[in-house]
Amino acid sequence: MGILGWIFLGLFAGLIARAVTPGRPEPRGCIGTTAIGILGALIGGAIATALDLGEIDEFFDLETWLIAIGGSVLLLLVLGALGGRRRY
Repeated sequence: MGILGWIFLGLFAGLIARAVTPGRPEPRGCIGTTAIGILGALIGGAIATALDLGEIDEFFDLETWLIAIGGSVLLLLVLGALGGRRRY
């Protein structure tokens, strides 16, 4: 998968992860959401490969999308736990 594939996968995985993650979504913008998605895909891919559950290799593969979204949700939950409560 090329660099544009990773960017599009990251953007869509980040958007889906923000939609399914409980709580109030943090304002991150398009670049932040894409970064969360790409990092989440890398984290999800590393975990899935280590557990021999699959790997991220094809853009139009359901397994690739589920791994990327799962990693993005995990990353958002960790960032939310580390961020604490914000007062506006």
